[in-house]
Amino acid sequence: MTQKIQVISCPNCSSKLIKRAGIKRRKIQDSQRYFCNDCHKTFTLESTKNKTYQITTILKTISLYNLGHSQSQVQKLLKINPKPSQKTISNWINEFKTITTFNRLRKEAKSQFSSENIIEQYEFLHNNLSYKYQIHNFKLNHLTKDDEKLSRIKDYLERIQTKQFSHHIFKPNYEIENKSDRASQTSFKTLKISILTKNNLANKLTGLALNLAKTNKDRHQSIQDFFIINDSTTIAAEIPIYLTHDDLLYFNSHGFLLNPNNFSTPITGHIDILQIRNNLIHILDYKPEANKTNPMHQLTVYALALASKTKLPLTLFKCAWFDDKNYYEFFPLHVVMNRKVYK
Repeated sequence: MTQKIQVISCPNCSSKLIKRAGIKRRKIQDSQRYFCNDCHKTFTLESTKNKTYQITTILKTISLYNLGHSQSQVQKLLKINPKPSQKTISNWINEFKTITTFNRLRKEAKSQFSSENIIEQYEFLHNNLSYKYQIHNFKLNHLTKDDEKLSRIKDYLERIQTKQFSHHIFKPNYEIENKSDRASQTSFKTLKISILTKNNLANKLTGLALNLAKTNKDRHQSIQDFFIINDSTTIAAEIPIYLTHDDLLYFNSHGFLLNPNNFSTPITGHIDILQIRNNLIHILDYKPEANKTNPMHQLTVYALALASKTKLPLTLFKCAWFDDKNYYEFFPLHVVMNRKVYK
């Protein structure tokens, strides 16, 4: 007997307000896809099979555990009934540990930081918008220790929450008076470069994190929160940066293809996610439908600004934009400097 759509519940929010949404093609067997009108998620009946708890509960459990709470503490913190057993919690942690890779650093992190202070969060009002700046204290120390160059990134990130940081640059009146640009609005001459297309852990983390976003507006925040808690390389999220006229003059004088007169400065912006991987600094920007956009100018400005403020060579930076299916990566140095000149 065919199951009627009225008795199907959304695995994400339990709503029954769903409709058919096409067929999911598979090598072995095709599956009917459904769309939830409440949380706007799609799913198949296979995704609900043998799942007693919603995926949001599973992901919140993993995040609480990676923040340093014990399994018994996680059990108490979950505001659901019935609560999952410790065995169930352990199974969830093991099931997702290849994606939520902070798991392997958790023991060492817990010995140094409590669950309350492992991540610091600050709310900034920039350009009349609220931004939640976050830094992961353990990963910041762990990934920059014994490296003089990378420690400059740590110094910059820690300075942001102090009075030494130039927060006044991000005020609307300052931008109007100085005719400033946003990094996302800049456009300038670039060299032709190769952009690497690949799939990596960021796509899998994003796919999980999107389950925690109740609306499209929440997607960026859900992804940033999930990355900084559960990824082993993300050191900060929503990082404010700015590029001044003097910065551009410096780059111009060192052979970069940047004409200071083509910009309204200071140029401001916020980096979605900052990682340290393989001794390189990775600047990541989440873009829904990443395959339909190219924020190369924006990301290059982010890299130039961070390189300038930390006095680090641009060779240490990589930039990427991504969603749950696509990941596009490039070296910002190749955008603004001829390789022959650099050599």
